[in-house]
Amino acid sequence: MAEAAAQESAFETAQSQLRSVAKLLDLDPGIVEVLAHPKRELTVNFPVRMDDGSFRVFTGYRVHHNEARGPVKGGIRYSPLVSLDEVRALAMWMTWKCAVVNLPYGGAKGGVIVDPRSLTAGELERLTRRYASEIDILIGPNMDIPAPDMGTDARVMAWIMDTYSMHRDYSVPGVVTGKPVEIGGSLGRYEATGRGVLYVAMEACRQRGISLEGATVAVQGFGNVGSVAARLLAHAGAKVVAVSDSRGGVYNPNGLDSDSLYDHRRSGGLLVSHPRSDFPHEDISNAELLELPVDILIPAAVEGQITEANAGRLRAGMVIEAANGPTTASADAVLAERGLYVVPDILANAGGVIVSYFEWVQDLQSFFWEENEVNQRLQRILASAFQQVTAVAEERGLRLREAAYVLALRRVVEAIRVRGIYP
Repeated sequence: MAEAAAQESAFETAQSQLRSVAKLLDLDPGIVEVLAHPKRELTVNFPVRMDDGSFRVFTGYRVHHNEARGPVKGGIRYSPLVSLDEVRALAMWMTWKCAVVNLPYGGAKGGVIVDPRSLTAGELERLTRRYASEIDILIGPNMDIPAPDMGTDARVMAWIMDTYSMHRDYSVPGVVTGKPVEIGGSLGRYEATGRGVLYVAMEACRQRGISLEGATVAVQGFGNVGSVAARLLAHAGAKVVAVSDSRGGVYNPNGLDSDSLYDHRRSGGLLVSHPRSDFPHEDISNAELLELPVDILIPAAVEGQITEANAGRLRAGMVIEAANGPTTASADAVLAERGLYVVPDILANAGGVIVSYFEWVQDLQSFFWEENEVNQRLQRILASAFQQVTAVAEERGLRLREAAYVLALRRVVEAIRVRGIYP
């Protein structure tokens, strides 16, 4: 399985998806080449003083894919697995994600090769501030607006905002989103991606004639997105039977206590360390979770988890991609041949960037909304986007992934056409 995933990189998957849909739209080959490559890439190597007085050099990236529809938007992740190839792919997916839900953004992404859990709070802050200083030349409220991603959070965004602001001698809250409410963050931002997964699941069940209440759900990846999605789905009446994090997972066909697991995760605990006395369960691996017989499978971990090697063994009724790029292109071909219903990542996990857009707008206006207004606006946008993607799918006889890409590419290509190619 790992070998199959390694053979098909994230960026190769992203490019393959682009070229496949470009053929459906009969796009100009020159425009396809423009879209197949990021507009700009920055690689930085920077020193950080550790608590013991020594220095370590870290490598980070910031990539802008396309800015035809507006300033670029995308998260920053801290992970030992970060690579330029991965960041390129994530930036491209962000372009399509923003376009499919019709936000005035292009796609960007950033990352630092580091395990944040190996650093003290002081080391993490010094790393963040130095990385922010290095990418300062690319970010700004009218150019590139970062947000949290895997391994980063509101505290990290606060440090980036403060660093950027110190360089300009005045506060610039709109330079990042996903920051604390006390300094211009939006209510509802923390739960936005997971809540968006719930709203998309509701639309998918409605479209398929399935009741969400009582539906069995397995969630791979119990970070911010997966834990929130599991908790909210359970509150909506679904039966969450399995969840997993980087160390493994827990399974109970009769349902898990999602609230207890969520609280355990928020306190920093791993699923495998959750007290068994709280509820009966058995330990399972991430790979085993993907193959459980459930109504809804939600891959919410990292990219490349559903591969050609395991796609034929999935037994879920539908897949809702809460992670970015969880399905390789070769695996997607297998799922298509099997007729498995898949809600693609660029639609399913767009809740985070939608509420990031709300936060950015609120910062620019210095006028803030109540949380129920944020959630209502989020649901309206996702419901509308889902219906538009479904309409394209039915009109052209496509799967939802192809339809979402058709809709997104149409919008990006039209923006390029209207603006023209400089000079």
